[in-house]
Amino acid sequence: MEGKGLHTEMNTLAMLERLVGFDTVSRNSNLALIAFVEDYLARFGIASRRIDFGPDKANLLARIGPEAPGGLVLSGHTDVVPVDGQDWTSDPFTLRVHGGRAYGRGTADMKGFIACALALAPHFAARDLKRPIWLALSCDEEVGCTGVRPLLEWMRANVPQVEAVFVGEPTGMEVVSAHKGITVLRTEARGLEAHASCTHLGVNAIHAAARLISEIAQIAWEEQQEGPRAEGFNPPWRTLSVGTVEGGIAKNIIPRHCVFEWEIRCLPGQGTADVIERMERLAREKLEPAMRAVHPDAGISTTVLADVPGLPEQPDSPAVRLALQFAGRNATARAAYATEAGLYAKAGMPAVVCGPGHIEQAHKPDEFVEIAQLEKCEAFLRRLGEYASGQ
Repeated sequence: MEGKGLHTEMNTLAMLERLVGFDTVSRNSNLALIAFVEDYLARFGIASRRIDFGPDKANLLARIGPEAPGGLVLSGHTDVVPVDGQDWTSDPFTLRVHGGRAYGRGTADMKGFIACALALAPHFAARDLKRPIWLALSCDEEVGCTGVRPLLEWMRANVPQVEAVFVGEPTGMEVVSAHKGITVLRTEARGLEAHASCTHLGVNAIHAAARLISEIAQIAWEEQQEGPRAEGFNPPWRTLSVGTVEGGIAKNIIPRHCVFEWEIRCLPGQGTADVIERMERLAREKLEPAMRAVHPDAGISTTVLADVPGLPEQPDSPAVRLALQFAGRNATARAAYATEAGLYAKAGMPAVVCGPGHIEQAHKPDEFVEIAQLEKCEAFLRRLGEYASGQ
């Protein structure tokens, strides 16, 4: 951009329109969005650094203010979930504003927060900040919080100790001080094909997978009935769920292959080892011996695709204290979903979750964020800027 528009600021809705216009579904590159943000910040003298994540993905870290300890991190992920097969009223990658709402993929989860932060970046840059404000934009959050990990490594090695991290996932601008963790797994059953009339000659991979899926359902029921509880989470117990199942090629062929993906969502501090061990024991001691009696190469394997820690409750956390102050609230909430906040906390950076919009609107057709929510987020960030200025 040249000429008189060189230092033109963008309000939140204009910024959100630009961000939604980038199709950053996790399977796609986010580099065009990152380049746009780099250029925008540079107009106001804000330098940024890319932390690459593969050939077509990158994280971005920008500092506004002095290179000093006590910084405040505004964290958001740039990727969004797919729109395939969803019945949208309008183009999901073109912002539509109607009835006090802004519609588009990522408006709630979580480009609305990023838009607020970027729209206010010039105002932060114009202030005499006593402590830095960091903008941390990540990739591939929606597929297991994988992209943020090299960003965190770089921050731990190069950034002075921060005071608080604010992850702007949609909370309705409530302050979420704790959330569950998530472990995503992929289990594959390998059998032997045969004619469906000769079941004794084949190994049915779908049958083996079904036994394992049934065990997951049993564990989930046991957790709901008698598992540990932690109030404030909905539901307040550890949950298990199978999300996808694929197997077989025809009804009259014994299936050689079946794979399913499943997840465990744990309370903060609660592990998954007991569940994984129980599943492994079923596979090794009961299922595989019968499978390999027919075919020695038959078997079952499970791979962990993603493992995101929960955010433990830390009542004395400066992130919680400041978020309550900036949001004008006196109580915190807990969430059943997982965010990058757990990884920030594990890396030694106090973290909290607070952002515009509601999780119930995320991942759905006609996703939206209310304009009033964006305005509340702007007010939150302006108070944050005043605090960073020592006021």
